[in-house]
Amino acid sequence: MAKNTPKNRRAVIVGGLRTPFAKAFTELMELDTIALGVAAVGGLLRKLDLPRTEIDGIIWGGVVLPPLSVNIGREIVLDLGLPASVEGHTVTRACASGLQAITDAASAIERGDADVLIAGGSDSTSNAPIAFPNKVTRTLAPLALGGKATAADILGALAQLMPLSEVLPRQPRVAERTTGEVMGESAERMAQRNEISREAQDQLALRSHQRAARAIASGRFDDEITKVETPKGLVHSDSLVRADTSAEKLAKLRPVFSKTGTVTAGNSSPLTDGAAAIVMMSEEKARALGYEPLATVSSWSYVGVDPADQLLIGPAIAVPKALDRAGLTLQDIDLVDMHEAFAAQVLSVLKMMGSQAFARERLGRDQATGEVDPDKLNIYGGSIAIGHPFAATGARMVTTMANELHRTGKRSALLGICAAGGLGAAAVLERVD
Repeated sequence: MAKNTPKNRRAVIVGGLRTPFAKAFTELMELDTIALGVAAVGGLLRKLDLPRTEIDGIIWGGVVLPPLSVNIGREIVLDLGLPASVEGHTVTRACASGLQAITDAASAIERGDADVLIAGGSDSTSNAPIAFPNKVTRTLAPLALGGKATAADILGALAQLMPLSEVLPRQPRVAERTTGEVMGESAERMAQRNEISREAQDQLALRSHQRAARAIASGRFDDEITKVETPKGLVHSDSLVRADTSAEKLAKLRPVFSKTGTVTAGNSSPLTDGAAAIVMMSEEKARALGYEPLATVSSWSYVGVDPADQLLIGPAIAVPKALDRAGLTLQDIDLVDMHEAFAAQVLSVLKMMGSQAFARERLGRDQATGEVDPDKLNIYGGSIAIGHPFAATGARMVTTMANELHRTGKRSALLGICAAGGLGAAAVLERVD
Protein backbone atom coordinates (compact mmCIF):
# COMPACT_ATOMS: atom_id res chain seq x y z
CA MET A 1 0.00 0.00 0.00
CA ALA A 2 1.26 3.46 -0.86
CA LYS A 3 2.62 5.57 1.99
CA ASN A 4 -0.07 7.44 3.96
CA THR A 5 -2.89 5.55 2.19
CA PRO A 6 -5.81 4.85 4.56
CA LYS A 7 -6.13 1.14 5.36
CA ASN A 8 -9.89 1.23 4.79
CA ARG A 9 -9.62 2.70 1.31
CA ARG A 10 -12.14 0.92 -0.93
CA ALA A 11 -12.45 0.64 -4.71
CA VAL A 12 -16.03 0.88 -5.99
CA ILE A 13 -17.73 0.33 -9.32
CA VAL A 14 -19.67 3.38 -10.48
CA GLY A 15 -20.82 2.21 -13.90
CA GLY A 16 -20.36 -0.23 -16.75
CA LEU A 17 -21.23 -0.50 -20.42
CA ARG A 18 -20.68 -2.90 -23.29
CA THR A 19 -21.14 -3.11 -27.00
CA PRO A 20 -23.76 -5.44 -28.40
CA PHE A 21 -22.35 -8.95 -28.69
CA ALA A 22 -22.44 -10.37 -32.22
CA LYS A 23 -21.54 -13.67 -33.79
CA ALA A 24 -18.10 -13.60 -35.39
CA PHE A 25 -18.06 -12.52 -39.05
CA THR A 26 -21.42 -10.73 -38.83
CA GLU A 27 -22.45 -7.21 -37.76
CA LEU A 28 -19.23 -6.21 -35.95
CA MET A 29 -16.83 -7.97 -38.29
CA GLU A 30 -15.25 -4.76 -39.63
CA LEU A 31 -14.30 -3.47 -36.17
CA ASP A 32 -11.13 -4.85 -34.66
CA THR A 33 -10.61 -5.34 -30.93
CA ILE A 34 -9.26 -1.79 -30.48
CA ALA A 35 -12.24 -0.24 -32.24
CA LEU A 36 -14.61 -2.32 -30.13
CA GLY A 37 -12.81 -1.19 -26.98
CA VAL A 38 -13.05 2.44 -28.13
CA ALA A 39 -16.79 2.01 -28.66
CA ALA A 40 -17.36 0.57 -25.17
CA VAL A 41 -15.12 3.01 -23.31
CA GLY A 42 -16.26 6.03 -25.31
CA GLY A 43 -19.89 5.16 -24.68
CA LEU A 44 -19.22 4.72 -20.96
CA LEU A 45 -17.48 8.09 -20.68
CA ARG A 46 -20.47 9.75 -22.32
CA LYS A 47 -22.94 7.87 -20.15
CA LEU A 48 -21.21 8.88 -16.92
CA ASP A 49 -20.16 12.33 -18.16
CA LEU A 50 -16.80 11.56 -16.62
CA PRO A 51 -14.25 14.41 -16.83
CA ARG A 52 -11.36 13.05 -18.84
CA THR A 53 -8.83 14.84 -16.68
CA GLU A 54 -9.90 12.67 -13.74
CA ILE A 55 -8.91 9.38 -15.43
CA ASP A 56 -5.63 7.88 -14.24
CA GLY A 57 -5.45 4.93 -16.60
CA ILE A 58 -7.03 2.08 -18.52
CA ILE A 59 -6.40 -1.57 -17.71
CA TRP A 60 -7.64 -3.69 -20.57
CA GLY A 61 -8.00 -7.40 -21.14
CA GLY A 62 -7.31 -9.07 -24.45
CA VAL A 63 -6.95 -12.62 -25.74
CA VAL A 64 -6.76 -12.34 -29.53
CA LEU A 65 -4.20 -9.52 -29.64
CA PRO A 66 -3.50 -7.59 -32.86
CA PRO A 67 0.10 -8.46 -33.83
CA LEU A 68 1.31 -4.88 -34.33
CA SER A 69 -0.69 -3.22 -31.54
CA VAL A 70 -0.72 -5.61 -28.62
CA ASN A 71 -1.12 -2.91 -25.95
CA ILE A 72 -4.82 -2.40 -26.58
CA GLY A 73 -5.33 -0.34 -23.42
CA ARG A 74 -2.94 2.38 -24.56
CA GLU A 75 -4.35 2.37 -28.10
CA ILE A 76 -7.83 3.02 -26.68
CA VAL A 77 -6.47 5.99 -24.75
CA LEU A 78 -4.90 7.43 -27.89
CA ASP A 79 -7.86 6.75 -30.19
CA LEU A 80 -10.27 8.45 -27.77
CA GLY A 81 -8.01 11.48 -27.52
CA LEU A 82 -7.72 11.18 -23.75
CA PRO A 83 -4.98 13.22 -22.06
CA ALA A 84 -1.56 11.80 -22.90
CA SER A 85 -0.96 11.37 -19.17
CA VAL A 86 -3.62 8.65 -19.00
CA GLU A 87 -1.62 5.44 -18.94
CA GLY A 88 -2.90 2.29 -20.55
CA HIS A 89 -1.81 -1.32 -20.41
CA THR A 90 -3.12 -4.72 -21.38
CA VAL A 91 -3.46 -7.95 -19.42
CA THR A 92 -4.21 -11.44 -20.65
CA ARG A 93 -5.52 -14.42 -18.69
CA ALA A 94 -7.47 -16.15 -21.46
CA CYS A 95 -11.22 -15.95 -20.80
CA ALA A 96 -10.66 -14.40 -17.37
CA SER A 97 -8.78 -11.42 -18.85
CA GLY A 98 -11.62 -8.94 -18.33
CA LEU A 99 -11.99 -9.94 -14.69
CA GLN A 100 -8.21 -9.75 -14.29
CA ALA A 101 -8.27 -6.16 -15.53
CA ILE A 102 -10.98 -5.30 -12.99
CA THR A 103 -9.27 -6.91 -10.00
CA ASP A 104 -5.98 -5.26 -11.01
CA ALA A 105 -7.81 -1.93 -11.02
CA ALA A 106 -9.28 -2.62 -7.58
CA SER A 107 -5.82 -3.47 -6.24
CA ALA A 108 -4.25 -0.31 -7.69
CA ILE A 109 -6.96 1.93 -6.27
CA GLU A 110 -6.92 0.32 -2.84
CA ARG A 111 -3.14 0.64 -2.72
CA GLY A 112 -3.47 4.33 -3.46
CA ASP A 113 -1.78 4.10 -6.87
CA ALA A 114 -4.82 5.59 -8.65
CA ASP A 115 -8.20 7.15 -7.95
CA VAL A 116 -10.06 6.58 -11.22
CA LEU A 117 -9.47 3.65 -13.56
CA ILE A 118 -11.30 2.17 -16.53
CA ALA A 119 -11.11 -1.62 -16.78
CA GLY A 120 -12.56 -4.17 -19.14
CA GLY A 121 -11.76 -6.16 -22.22
CA SER A 122 -12.52 -6.80 -25.87
CA ASP A 123 -11.98 -9.40 -28.53
CA SER A 124 -12.74 -9.65 -32.23
CA THR A 125 -12.63 -13.26 -33.34
CA SER A 126 -13.47 -11.98 -36.81
CA ASN A 127 -10.11 -10.23 -36.96
CA ALA A 128 -7.97 -12.99 -35.50
CA PRO A 129 -4.69 -13.12 -37.42
CA ILE A 130 -4.16 -16.20 -39.57
CA ALA A 131 -0.54 -17.28 -39.42
CA PHE A 132 1.37 -18.81 -42.29
CA PRO A 133 3.48 -21.88 -41.55
CA ASN A 134 7.01 -21.08 -40.33
CA LYS A 135 8.41 -22.45 -43.58
CA VAL A 136 6.87 -19.49 -45.45
CA THR A 137 8.37 -16.91 -43.11
CA ARG A 138 11.82 -18.51 -43.13
CA THR A 139 11.84 -18.72 -46.92
CA LEU A 140 10.45 -15.30 -47.81
CA ALA A 141 11.81 -13.13 -44.98
CA PRO A 142 15.39 -13.14 -46.32
CA LEU A 143 14.05 -11.87 -49.66
CA ALA A 144 11.96 -9.13 -48.03
CA LEU A 145 14.71 -7.97 -45.68
CA GLY A 146 17.75 -8.55 -47.82
CA GLY A 147 17.35 -5.84 -50.41
CA LYS A 148 16.47 -6.18 -54.09
CA ALA A 149 15.72 -9.77 -55.05
CA THR A 150 16.51 -11.12 -58.50
CA ALA A 151 14.17 -13.27 -60.58
CA ALA A 152 16.39 -16.25 -59.79
CA ASP A 153 16.05 -15.55 -56.04
CA ILE A 154 12.27 -15.47 -56.32
CA LEU A 155 12.12 -18.67 -58.38
CA GLY A 156 14.42 -20.36 -55.89
CA ALA A 157 12.21 -19.35 -52.99
CA LEU A 158 9.09 -20.61 -54.76
CA ALA A 159 10.79 -23.93 -55.39
CA GLN A 160 11.46 -24.27 -51.65
CA LEU A 161 7.78 -23.70 -50.91
CA MET A 162 6.56 -26.55 -53.08
CA PRO A 163 4.12 -28.17 -52.77
CA LEU A 164 2.00 -25.06 -52.14
CA SER A 165 -0.70 -27.11 -50.42
CA GLU A 166 1.64 -27.45 -47.44
CA VAL A 167 2.20 -23.72 -46.96
CA LEU A 168 -1.27 -22.28 -47.48
CA PRO A 169 -2.80 -20.73 -44.33
CA ARG A 170 -4.99 -23.14 -42.41
CA GLN A 171 -8.07 -22.66 -40.27
CA PRO A 172 -6.88 -21.74 -36.75
CA ARG A 173 -7.24 -24.56 -34.24
CA VAL A 174 -7.62 -23.17 -30.72
CA ALA A 175 -5.96 -26.03 -28.94
CA GLU A 176 -4.12 -26.32 -25.66
CA ARG A 177 -0.42 -26.02 -26.37
CA THR A 178 0.44 -28.65 -23.76
CA THR A 179 -2.16 -31.26 -24.71
CA GLY A 180 -3.17 -30.49 -28.29
CA GLU A 181 -6.78 -30.77 -27.21
CA VAL A 182 -9.34 -28.13 -28.19
CA MET A 183 -11.57 -26.81 -25.43
CA GLY A 184 -14.67 -28.55 -26.74
CA GLU A 185 -12.89 -31.89 -26.58
CA SER A 186 -12.01 -31.14 -22.97
CA ALA A 187 -15.64 -30.29 -22.25
CA GLU A 188 -16.69 -33.57 -23.84
CA ARG A 189 -14.35 -35.50 -21.56
CA MET A 190 -15.67 -33.61 -18.54
CA ALA A 191 -19.24 -34.49 -19.48
CA GLN A 192 -18.36 -38.18 -19.65
CA ARG A 193 -16.27 -38.19 -16.48
CA ASN A 194 -18.83 -36.29 -14.40
CA GLU A 195 -21.83 -38.09 -15.90
CA ILE A 196 -23.41 -34.95 -17.36
CA SER A 197 -26.18 -35.95 -19.77
CA ARG A 198 -26.98 -34.41 -23.13
CA GLU A 199 -30.46 -33.57 -21.83
CA ALA A 200 -29.05 -31.67 -18.83
CA GLN A 201 -26.71 -29.70 -21.10
CA ASP A 202 -29.48 -28.78 -23.50
CA GLN A 203 -31.75 -27.79 -20.62
CA LEU A 204 -29.13 -25.40 -19.25
CA ALA A 205 -28.63 -23.91 -22.73
CA LEU A 206 -32.39 -23.50 -23.16
CA ARG A 207 -32.68 -21.75 -19.82
CA SER A 208 -29.80 -19.43 -20.77
CA HIS A 209 -31.56 -18.36 -23.98
CA GLN A 210 -34.95 -18.01 -22.31
CA ARG A 211 -33.63 -15.86 -19.48
CA ALA A 212 -31.53 -13.70 -21.79
CA ALA A 213 -34.51 -13.25 -24.13
CA ARG A 214 -36.73 -12.17 -21.24
CA ALA A 215 -34.06 -9.71 -20.08
CA ILE A 216 -33.86 -8.19 -23.56
CA ALA A 217 -37.63 -8.01 -23.94
CA SER A 218 -38.00 -6.32 -20.55
CA GLY A 219 -35.32 -3.72 -21.36
CA ARG A 220 -33.08 -4.99 -18.56
CA PHE A 221 -29.94 -4.67 -20.71
CA ASP A 222 -30.84 -1.34 -22.32
CA ASP A 223 -28.75 0.68 -19.87
CA GLU A 224 -25.81 -1.70 -20.19
CA ILE A 225 -25.39 -1.63 -24.00
CA THR A 226 -24.19 1.20 -26.19
CA LYS A 227 -24.99 1.34 -29.89
CA VAL A 228 -22.00 0.90 -32.17
CA GLU A 229 -21.44 2.54 -35.51
CA THR A 230 -20.01 0.30 -38.22
CA PRO A 231 -19.31 0.97 -41.92
CA LYS A 232 -22.61 -0.75 -42.67
CA GLY A 233 -24.72 1.06 -40.08
CA LEU A 234 -25.58 1.08 -36.39
CA VAL A 235 -25.68 -2.06 -34.28
CA HIS A 236 -28.05 -1.60 -31.35
CA SER A 237 -28.48 -4.94 -29.60
CA ASP A 238 -27.22 -8.47 -29.05
CA SER A 239 -27.87 -10.78 -31.97
CA LEU A 240 -27.06 -14.25 -30.62
CA VAL A 241 -29.95 -14.80 -28.21
CA ARG A 242 -32.55 -17.21 -29.57
CA ALA A 243 -35.93 -16.51 -28.01
CA ASP A 244 -37.53 -19.16 -30.22
CA THR A 245 -35.26 -22.08 -29.41
CA SER A 246 -36.63 -25.15 -27.69
CA ALA A 247 -35.55 -28.43 -26.16
CA GLU A 248 -36.64 -30.15 -29.36
CA LYS A 249 -34.55 -27.89 -31.58
CA LEU A 250 -31.49 -28.27 -29.36
CA ALA A 251 -31.88 -32.05 -29.29
CA LYS A 252 -31.64 -32.22 -33.10
CA LEU A 253 -28.15 -30.70 -33.22
CA ARG A 254 -25.28 -33.07 -33.86
CA PRO A 255 -22.31 -33.42 -31.51
CA VAL A 256 -19.34 -31.34 -32.66
CA PHE A 257 -16.31 -32.93 -31.03
CA SER A 258 -17.20 -36.63 -31.01
CA LYS A 259 -19.66 -38.64 -33.08
CA THR A 260 -21.04 -40.21 -29.91
CA GLY A 261 -20.62 -37.13 -27.75
CA THR A 262 -23.01 -34.66 -26.13
CA VAL A 263 -21.39 -31.26 -26.71
CA THR A 264 -23.09 -29.38 -29.57
CA ALA A 265 -23.09 -25.90 -31.01
CA GLY A 266 -26.35 -25.35 -29.15
CA ASN A 267 -24.97 -26.04 -25.68
CA SER A 268 -21.66 -24.23 -26.24
CA SER A 269 -20.80 -20.54 -26.33
CA PRO A 270 -20.38 -19.17 -29.89
CA LEU A 271 -17.39 -17.31 -31.32
CA THR A 272 -18.25 -13.68 -30.62
CA ASP A 273 -17.11 -10.09 -31.20
CA GLY A 274 -17.60 -7.44 -28.52
CA ALA A 275 -16.25 -5.30 -25.69
CA ALA A 276 -17.21 -4.33 -22.15
CA ALA A 277 -15.87 -1.76 -19.68
CA ILE A 278 -16.43 -0.47 -16.17
CA VAL A 279 -15.29 2.63 -14.30
CA MET A 280 -13.85 2.03 -10.86
CA MET A 281 -12.94 4.73 -8.34
CA SER A 282 -11.89 5.09 -4.76
CA GLU A 283 -15.08 5.50 -2.77
CA GLU A 284 -13.94 8.90 -1.56
CA LYS A 285 -13.30 10.12 -5.11
CA ALA A 286 -16.63 8.72 -6.36
CA ARG A 287 -18.59 10.60 -3.74
CA ALA A 288 -16.56 13.77 -4.27
CA LEU A 289 -17.38 13.66 -7.99
CA GLY A 290 -21.06 12.96 -7.32
CA TYR A 291 -21.17 9.31 -8.44
CA GLU A 292 -23.19 6.73 -6.53
CA PRO A 293 -21.16 3.56 -5.91
CA LEU A 294 -22.88 0.40 -7.13
CA ALA A 295 -20.73 -2.37 -5.68
CA THR A 296 -17.25 -3.31 -4.60
CA VAL A 297 -15.16 -6.36 -5.50
CA SER A 298 -14.64 -7.63 -1.99
CA SER A 299 -12.53 -10.68 -2.88
CA TRP A 300 -11.21 -12.75 -5.75
CA SER A 301 -9.21 -15.87 -6.48
CA TYR A 302 -7.27 -17.21 -9.46
CA VAL A 303 -6.19 -20.85 -9.58
CA GLY A 304 -4.58 -23.34 -11.92
CA VAL A 305 -5.37 -27.00 -12.62
CA ASP A 306 -3.75 -29.63 -14.81
CA PRO A 307 -5.00 -29.04 -18.39
CA ALA A 308 -4.68 -32.77 -19.06
CA ASP A 309 -7.09 -33.56 -16.20
CA GLN A 310 -10.24 -31.38 -16.23
CA LEU A 311 -9.27 -28.26 -18.12
CA LEU A 312 -12.33 -26.19 -17.15
CA ILE A 313 -12.93 -27.27 -13.55
CA GLY A 314 -10.98 -24.33 -12.07
CA PRO A 315 -13.99 -22.34 -10.78
CA ALA A 316 -14.87 -25.21 -8.42
CA ILE A 317 -11.56 -24.51 -6.68
CA ALA A 318 -11.46 -20.71 -7.07
CA VAL A 319 -15.00 -20.15 -5.75
CA PRO A 320 -14.46 -21.46 -2.19
CA LYS A 321 -11.23 -19.48 -1.93
CA ALA A 322 -12.97 -16.26 -2.96
CA LEU A 323 -15.81 -16.96 -0.52
CA ASP A 324 -13.35 -17.54 2.32
CA ARG A 325 -11.52 -14.31 1.56
CA ALA A 326 -14.83 -12.42 1.65
CA GLY A 327 -15.78 -14.07 4.93
CA LEU A 328 -18.88 -15.59 3.33
CA THR A 329 -20.35 -18.99 2.56
CA LEU A 330 -22.29 -19.99 -0.52
CA GLN A 331 -25.47 -19.77 1.53
CA ASP A 332 -24.77 -16.05 2.12
CA ILE A 333 -24.69 -15.33 -1.63
CA ASP A 334 -27.75 -13.81 -3.31
CA LEU A 335 -26.73 -14.22 -6.98
CA VAL A 336 -24.37 -16.55 -8.83
CA ASP A 337 -23.09 -15.70 -12.31
CA MET A 338 -21.13 -18.52 -13.93
CA HIS A 339 -19.46 -18.12 -17.31
CA GLU A 340 -20.97 -20.63 -19.72
CA ALA A 341 -18.16 -21.73 -21.98
CA PHE A 342 -20.03 -25.02 -22.34
CA ALA A 343 -23.06 -26.34 -20.53
CA ALA A 344 -21.00 -29.44 -19.69
CA GLN A 345 -18.40 -27.27 -17.98
CA VAL A 346 -20.95 -25.33 -15.91
CA LEU A 347 -22.74 -28.49 -14.81
CA SER A 348 -19.42 -30.19 -13.96
CA VAL A 349 -18.33 -27.23 -11.83
CA LEU A 350 -21.69 -27.12 -10.03
CA LYS A 351 -21.56 -30.84 -9.38
CA MET A 352 -18.06 -30.61 -7.92
CA MET A 353 -19.07 -27.66 -5.75
CA GLY A 354 -21.69 -29.92 -4.20
CA SER A 355 -19.40 -32.93 -3.87
CA GLN A 356 -17.88 -33.84 -0.49
CA ALA A 357 -15.46 -36.22 -2.23
CA PHE A 358 -14.20 -33.36 -4.45
CA ALA A 359 -13.92 -31.12 -1.38
CA ARG A 360 -11.75 -33.69 0.42
CA GLU A 361 -9.58 -34.55 -2.58
CA ARG A 362 -9.10 -31.13 -4.17
CA LEU A 363 -9.80 -28.61 -1.43
CA GLY A 364 -8.61 -30.45 1.68
CA ARG A 365 -11.98 -29.83 3.33
CA ASP A 366 -14.55 -32.06 4.96
CA GLN A 367 -17.54 -30.13 3.68
CA ALA A 368 -18.54 -29.36 0.09
CA THR A 369 -18.78 -25.75 -1.02
CA GLY A 370 -22.52 -26.26 -1.47
CA GLU A 371 -25.37 -26.61 -3.93
CA VAL A 372 -26.25 -23.58 -6.08
CA ASP A 373 -29.93 -22.68 -6.19
CA PRO A 374 -30.95 -22.68 -9.90
CA ASP A 375 -33.10 -19.60 -9.25
CA LYS A 376 -29.96 -17.66 -8.27
CA LEU A 377 -27.81 -18.90 -11.15
CA ASN A 378 -27.34 -16.81 -14.32
CA ILE A 379 -30.66 -15.06 -13.82
CA TYR A 380 -30.32 -13.15 -17.11
CA GLY A 381 -28.73 -15.95 -19.10
CA GLY A 382 -25.05 -16.42 -19.80
CA SER A 383 -22.40 -16.83 -22.44
CA ILE A 384 -24.18 -19.64 -24.31
CA ALA A 385 -26.99 -17.23 -25.18
CA ILE A 386 -25.42 -13.78 -24.98
CA GLY A 387 -22.08 -14.69 -26.51
CA HIS A 388 -18.47 -14.77 -25.37
CA PRO A 389 -15.95 -12.25 -26.72
CA PHE A 390 -13.21 -13.82 -24.65
CA ALA A 391 -11.78 -10.86 -22.74
CA ALA A 392 -15.07 -8.96 -22.52
CA THR A 393 -17.04 -11.59 -20.62
CA GLY A 394 -15.68 -10.75 -17.16
CA ALA A 395 -16.60 -7.08 -17.48
CA ARG A 396 -20.04 -8.00 -18.83
CA MET A 397 -20.69 -10.17 -15.81
CA VAL A 398 -19.43 -7.56 -13.34
CA THR A 399 -21.56 -4.84 -14.94
CA THR A 400 -24.75 -6.87 -14.83
CA MET A 401 -24.22 -8.12 -11.29
CA ALA A 402 -23.20 -4.70 -9.92
CA ASN A 403 -26.30 -3.14 -11.46
CA GLU A 404 -28.49 -5.94 -10.12
CA LEU A 405 -27.20 -5.58 -6.57
CA HIS A 406 -27.75 -1.83 -6.68
CA ARG A 407 -31.16 -2.11 -8.33
CA THR A 408 -32.62 -4.77 -6.06
CA GLY A 409 -30.88 -4.13 -2.77
CA LYS A 410 -29.47 -7.65 -2.69
CA ARG A 411 -26.23 -7.94 -0.79
CA SER A 412 -23.79 -10.14 -2.73
CA ALA A 413 -22.99 -11.84 -6.04
CA LEU A 414 -20.53 -14.61 -6.83
CA LEU A 415 -18.79 -14.86 -10.22
CA GLY A 416 -17.01 -17.89 -11.66
CA ILE A 417 -15.00 -18.12 -14.89
CA CYS A 418 -13.05 -20.98 -16.48
CA ALA A 419 -10.19 -20.22 -18.83
CA ALA A 420 -7.76 -21.89 -21.21
CA GLY A 421 -4.54 -23.24 -19.80
CA GLY A 422 -6.36 -24.89 -16.91
CA LEU A 423 -7.18 -21.60 -15.16
CA GLY A 424 -10.11 -20.77 -12.93
CA ALA A 425 -11.27 -17.45 -11.52
CA ALA A 426 -13.85 -16.29 -9.02
CA ALA A 427 -14.86 -13.01 -7.44
CA VAL A 428 -17.36 -11.77 -4.88
CA LEU A 429 -19.20 -8.48 -5.44
CA GLU A 430 -20.95 -6.74 -2.56
CA ARG A 431 -23.42 -3.88 -2.74
CA VAL A 432 -22.25 -0.51 -1.44
CA ASP A 433 -24.76 1.14 0.89
